[in-house]
Amino acid sequence: MALSYRLMLSQSIGAPAVPLNGLTVGSVVKRGTLLAVPEGLGVPLHASVSGVIAAITADYIDITADEKQDTAFEPISKSDDIAEMVKSAGLCGMGGAGFPTYVKLQSNLNGGVVIINAVECEPLLKHNIKQLTEQPEKVYRGLLLAMQATKAGRGILAVKSKNSEAIKAFRAVLRSGDNITIKELPDMYPMGDERAVIREALDNLLAVDQLPAAAGAVVLNLETVCRITEAVDERKPVISKNLTVAGKLGKGREPYVFMDVPIGTPFSALIAERGGIIEPYGEIINGGPFTGVSATPDTVVTKTTGGILVPMEILQEKRPLGLLVCACSAGLPRLQDIAQKMGAKVVSTRACKQAKDVKGVLKCENPGNCPGQAEKILAMKKEGIEALLISTCSDCSNTVMGVAPKLKLGVHHITDHVMRTAGLPLIRRLPIE
Repeated sequence: MALSYRLMLSQSIGAPAVPLNGLTVGSVVKRGTLLAVPEGLGVPLHASVSGVIAAITADYIDITADEKQDTAFEPISKSDDIAEMVKSAGLCGMGGAGFPTYVKLQSNLNGGVVIINAVECEPLLKHNIKQLTEQPEKVYRGLLLAMQATKAGRGILAVKSKNSEAIKAFRAVLRSGDNITIKELPDMYPMGDERAVIREALDNLLAVDQLPAAAGAVVLNLETVCRITEAVDERKPVISKNLTVAGKLGKGREPYVFMDVPIGTPFSALIAERGGIIEPYGEIINGGPFTGVSATPDTVVTKTTGGILVPMEILQEKRPLGLLVCACSAGLPRLQDIAQKMGAKVVSTRACKQAKDVKGVLKCENPGNCPGQAEKILAMKKEGIEALLISTCSDCSNTVMGVAPKLKLGVHHITDHVMRTAGLPLIRRLPIE
């Protein structure tokens, strides 16, 4: 039976792509065929498989794939302009945010710095580090291209110290004179936050409303950098995604990395490749334990998909519950979703002490460095909570645990069911180093 691939027209920040005139149901396409282009900021969309167009809607294009697929693809146009080739390839940030990459590459850093964000700070996700370990030359080449495009004077790889093999692999391909260094970071969440990366790499804490340009920097996710190499050197459009699958699956709970999954692949197909779901289970998560959202087997892979997680059932909570929202992690809707699945009654809600509203989005004043949550917890205690559901980062969770047990409050973290499934320590107190 031929598999159907659903390519969402909205794959990035900005406007969704608009199907090309002449593209109709029944049209035959090849891997890499241009399907749609945005009107304004956004990225074009290319066929991830060869096959026949089965449906075109306001939200997606369905392709019924040919039974036999090969590795050939329709190349993008050659250009001397790196940013233009990246734009034609349909590349956006592949670490989650999905900002069109060509816009970043049009920056003139005037000797500034390009930083590769290889921190991969979400628990269980492993695909960035696998690519860095196995394809360091592609990472290195992509960084050089990004530096050339932005007129940067230096480059930095930001990566956790624990990933020693990946660091060794990248160091082995460095050449003298390229002014590229490695910045090793601690293993805590959210070290991969863009402003946290800049703070650690450049000793510069940006204000909540400042962009990396204020530090003379461009920050690019590691997979994004590799796709720059493919766009320029191979003229390859973005038609696939690397991601991690883990959880209650027939072939084991440990993380498994899929490389170059065609965009539009249904989650069900990848779950089936890992042996299917072992019942009972809690939910399917699109993304990582901290920032992922609930999904279904019919959810499809996009250019920003990072993980597919299938954790155990969510523990129930009958005590009056308080929600503590962290700007570095899941927002209020996700907390409310988990609370509902817990069967809990929410009686109080607060945001982390450092969370600041920036145009309707919570931003942390200093990601990963938390001054304490006692005031928030005491206020919720007075409003009748007997348990807490938190989405806090490593350091915030540490400060919560310095207060909540003394007030006889139960504590749940939105990642608990994922961490328990994987046999990993719960996000509570930081270990003493």
